[in-house]
Amino acid sequence: MSEERASFGSKLGMILATAGGAVGLGNVWRFPYMTGENGGAAFILIYIGCVLLLGIPCMIAEFIIGRHGASNTFRAYSKLSHGSAWKYVGLLGVLTGFLITGYYGVVSGWCLQYVYASIMGELHGNPEYVKTYFQSFSTDPVRPVFWLALILLITLYVIMHGVRGGIERASKLMMPTLFVLLLVIVVASCLLPGADKGIEFLFNPDFSKVDQSVFLGALGQSFYSLSIAMGCICTYASYYTRQTNLLNSALQVSLVDSMVAILAGLMIFPAAFSVGVNPDSGPSLIYITLPNVFSQAFVGMPVIGWIVSLLFYLLLSLAALTSLISLHEVSTSFFYEEFHLSRNKGAVVVTATTFLIGAICSLSLGNADYLSIAGRTLFDVFDFVTGQIFLPIGGFLTCLFLGWFVPVKIVRDEFTNWGTVSARFFGVFLFLVRFVCPLAILAIFLHQFNVI
Repeated sequence: MSEERASFGSKLGMILATAGGAVGLGNVWRFPYMTGENGGAAFILIYIGCVLLLGIPCMIAEFIIGRHGASNTFRAYSKLSHGSAWKYVGLLGVLTGFLITGYYGVVSGWCLQYVYASIMGELHGNPEYVKTYFQSFSTDPVRPVFWLALILLITLYVIMHGVRGGIERASKLMMPTLFVLLLVIVVASCLLPGADKGIEFLFNPDFSKVDQSVFLGALGQSFYSLSIAMGCICTYASYYTRQTNLLNSALQVSLVDSMVAILAGLMIFPAAFSVGVNPDSGPSLIYITLPNVFSQAFVGMPVIGWIVSLLFYLLLSLAALTSLISLHEVSTSFFYEEFHLSRNKGAVVVTATTFLIGAICSLSLGNADYLSIAGRTLFDVFDFVTGQIFLPIGGFLTCLFLGWFVPVKIVRDEFTNWGTVSARFFGVFLFLVRFVCPLAILAIFLHQFNVI
C-alpha cells in the first residue's frame, strides 16, 4: 500500500495540516487557563523550554515512525518492530485517538452552540445567567448531541475528500482564517482600557510563583498542545514525502502551535484584566467567564461586543475542527487499511462509532447516574483515561521504542533524509529521545498520582 499512498501536495499544505492537527482547544482553551493558574509569563517561558526539550523530539520521533511506515499508526509501528509486542504501542495510539474523537467532539459541539448563541444574542445577561446557561445547555439530553452530530458530519465531509482534496484543502482555508480571527480579537482586546495589566501579566515573569507543579504543568501542556501520542502526528507523517525535512517541519509546526497559544493568551487576558476578572478562573474561562468579559468590556458598544463574541466562538470552532479532522484521520486510516474497506466506508464507520461514544459521554453530564463510574461521569472517565493515562504511556513507550529498539541507522537515515540533510543535531535528538523525554514524561505521569 505504501506505493499507492497519498501524500500532501505542497510544503505549505503539509505544515498547515500538521499544525492544524496540533492546534486546537488545547491552545485556545487550555493554555490560557493553565497560564492564568500558574503565574503568567513565567509559565510561558517554562512551556517554551518544554516544547524545545520535550515536544519537538517527541514529534520528530513520531514523524520518523510515520514516514518510514507509510501507513496507519498501528501498521507503522508493526513494520519497525517486525511484528513484536512494540506494535501495540501503535495500536494504543489509534485507540487513544479514537476515544478522544468521541468526547472531544462533544466539546467541539459546544463551540458551535456558542456560535449560534452569539448570533442569536443569547449570551448577554448577568454573570449568574451566563453560568446557568452553560450548565443547563451542557446537561441537556438533546442539544449537545445535535451539535456533536453536526461537527462530526462536517469532519466526515472533509475526511471523505481525501488527503489533498479534503485535509490539505481544508487546512489551507481554516488555518489562515484562524490566524486572522485571532489577530482581530487580539487587537480588540488590547485596545480596551486597562488592557496593559493583562499584557504585563503575560510578558513580565514572576518567578516567585514557580515551583515543581508549574514545571510539570508546563511539561504536560506541551505534550497536550502538540497532540503527541494521539496518533495524529504519526498518521500525518505517513503522507510526507522522502524530501520532507523532519527537523524543520517539527520546528515550524511547534512555532505555529506556540504562536497560537500565546496569541490566545494575548486575546483573553487583556480583556479579562480590563473588567477585573481573575486570570486564574480555570477551565470555566471560555464558556462562563468570557461571555461576561465581552459584555462588560464593550458596554455601551453592544454591536462591537456581539461581533467580538461571535468571532471568538468561530475561532474556537475552527480550532476544534482542525484537531477533530486529524483525530478522525487516525482511525479512518486504520479502519480502511486494516479491514480492507474503502476510505469512505472507513470514515463512515469512524463517524458512526465516535458519535455513539460522544453521545453517551454527553448524556453522562446530565442526571444519568447509570452513566458514571466510581462517581465520575463517563465524559470525565474518557478524559482522564486518555489524557492522564494513555497519552503519557504512549509517549513514554514511543521514546523507548525509537531510542532503544529501532536500529540507529534507520533513525539516522530518516532524520537526515538519507544523507541529504545535515546530521548536526542528530546526536542531540537521540540523547533527548533516549533519556530526557522518557524521564520528563515519567515525571508528569507520576506527579498526577502524587508519587513525586
